[in-house]
Parts: sequence; C-alpha cells; structure tokens
Amino acid sequence: MEAVTILLADDEAILLLDFESTLTDAGFLVTAVSSGAKAIELLKSGATIDGVVTDIRFCQPPDGWQVARVAREIDPNMPIVYISGHAALEWASNGVPDSIILEKPFTSAQLITAVSQLLNARPPRAPPSDA
Repeated sequence: MEAVTILLADDEAILLLDFESTLTDAGFLVTAVSSGAKAIELLKSGATIDGVVTDIRFCQPPDGWQVARVAREIDPNMPIVYISGHAALEWASNGVPDSIILEKPFTSAQLITAVSQLLNARPPRAPPSDA
C-alpha cells in the first residue's frame, strides 16, 4: 500500500506535535507546518499531499479557510479537515464542500476517523501519463 501524506498546519507547537504524533502513529506520513503561509507554500510547491488538516485561525494571515481553498484549487478532491477551538460556527459559510470540522478539544480517534473517512471517500487519482 502506498504511503499517504498529510499536510498538518497549526500554530500551537504543543498541539502540532500532538496531532503529528497521532497521525504518524496511525501510519500516515506527516508534513507539519506552523502557519497558513507555510502550508500554502508547500501546497504550491508541487509536493505530494494526499490530505490537509488545518487549524482555522493562525497568528497571521492567511487563515485555514484560505489554506483549504488553495488546496482545492490544486486538487478539487483534496480531503480537508479543519480543526478549531472557536471558528466552528463559520464552517458552513467559509468551509470548502465535503470537508469536516473538529472542534478542539477532540480525541485522537476523532482525528484519525475524520482523515480516514475523507481519504476513503476520495475518487481514485488518475495514473500519471507518460506523455
């Protein structure tokens, strides 16, 4: 089975480490960044990313809503899990379609379930062309 890479973005260092550990323990490869700007930079770099877990509010813009929009511009089927302690009410108006929001605090099992659910619902990717 091919490794699945998750882009994880959160500006709270302790939470970033905790979420990274949770995802890694579940068998995912994790690229962790501490800002929306770094997440967008990585998305635009062409790095292989199979799903995004992003906080919504960072100390500085861009926010997680924008991270998700950029991810979906690059890949319309990109699985998006938002994590937030105080922006859940904004999800209906700002979140991308077919995403999930987890309100902090949440359990490790909830994070793994949300990521897995979206990855399993994703249509298969077309194989790269040799042209």
